Amino acid sequence: MKEKIAQLRNKILLSIFIITICFLTDRISKIYVINYFIQNNLSDLYINPYLNLILLWNKGIAFGLLESESFFYNFLSILIFMIIVFIIYLIFKSEKKFEIVCFSMISGGAIGNFIDRLYYNAVPDFIDINYKGFHWFTFNIADIWITLGIVTLLSFEIISDIKKK
Repeated sequence: MKEKIAQLRNKILLSIFIITICFLTDRISKIYVINYFIQNNLSDLYINPYLNLILLWNKGIAFGLLESESFFYNFLSILIFMIIVFIIYLIFKSEKKFEIVCFSMISGGAIGNFIDRLYYNAVPDFIDINYKGFHWFTFNIADIWITLGIVTLLSFEIISDIKKK
């Protein structure tokens, strides 16, 4: 019984630590960029040929899709909250450390963007990448954490399936 309690405690501490790191890196980066752009009266900042900072207020879903649809925005906000709760449930249910780490990264990023939706009524995106004529959607640190968590989780699952065969 003590071992189960210790495992649960370790799982909770690990997930809280990772969620906090993901949330804080996202939050601090957004506050810094927003304040920097406001104080310097900027709309974009050229860094190099591959990276620019452009402050965009995303009122849509991922990558600015459905931006003009207010019904979808409200529906999406509720859906995102439910997904966050479900992912946190998966953290508690999981027995694998890599799953806990991945679900925690996804949760930390999702919580960051969800808080923005509540506070700003939009998500500030600011990372703009260009490479040899390829221009990706503008995104933020929370999006990086979410993507990293999903890609890592899928990679581990695919590798695990390959090893079983």
